[in-house]
Amino acid sequence: MFESRLFFVDKLIEMGAQIILCDPHRAVVIGLEREHQLRGITMSSPDIRAGVALLIAALSAEGKSTIQNIEQIDRGYQNIDARLQALGADIKRVAG
Repeated sequence: MFESRLFFVDKLIEMGAQIILCDPHRAVVIGLEREHQLRGITMSSPDIRAGVALLIAALSAEGKSTIQNIEQIDRGYQNIDARLQALGADIKRVAG
């Protein structure tokens, strides 16, 4: 794994995720029996994989999330917003 690959995790933690970074290559994610739901925030997609992880978290979060630099996500997932809408997701692309 590339060095600094997990730096996007700080945004997940800001959303309320319980994650412990052990080192640059390992993380412990606590997800069962959570007391609080993830909350929406404004964030930026650093790369394709991290961007999709942030998108999935945003879809499951309470409130509104905004993901900037979505070009990173678009590189690997063409029309992902329309495809997720077809599945019932409350998501829209805004001009910025």
